[in-house]
Amino acid sequence: MNAMPVRILLMEDDPGDVELILEALRGFRAALSVDRVGDGEEGMRFLRRQGEHAGAARPDLILLDLNMPRMDGREVLSEVKGDAGLRSIPVLVLTTSDAATDIAASYDLGANCFLKKPLGLDEFLVMMRRVEEFWLSLAKLPPHPHAVEGRT
Repeated sequence: MNAMPVRILLMEDDPGDVELILEALRGFRAALSVDRVGDGEEGMRFLRRQGEHAGAARPDLILLDLNMPRMDGREVLSEVKGDAGLRSIPVLVLTTSDAATDIAASYDLGANCFLKKPLGLDEFLVMMRRVEEFWLSLAKLPPHPHAVEGRT
């Protein structure tokens, strides 16, 4: 039996970074399904299955940029980790910032990982391979709520 693909929600507003991330994800050995939103408000509607995202599937992992329009990544992180139905989804902050205040705030808000986007393509691809090795090979992602409801 084939395993279900890992569902990733990419919250990123920069088109260049989106293409770079999607290119890196295409190199993953794991089967993936990637959804993308361009701002935090849309991301929260996606996660809460509201409006145009009513049929959205729950992601297994969130890749979150900190600096997005309308609702930034810090606000998204606070809402996701403050929501009992969403807080178990691992959130990997993926940003250009390496400011100590951003790192500390992200972990204080419940980020599972903080990654600074490397400037070079090769370094970026290496970082994303390491993300795959850890998050999709070594780490066990939480089961979907419906997958454990019927268990005794």
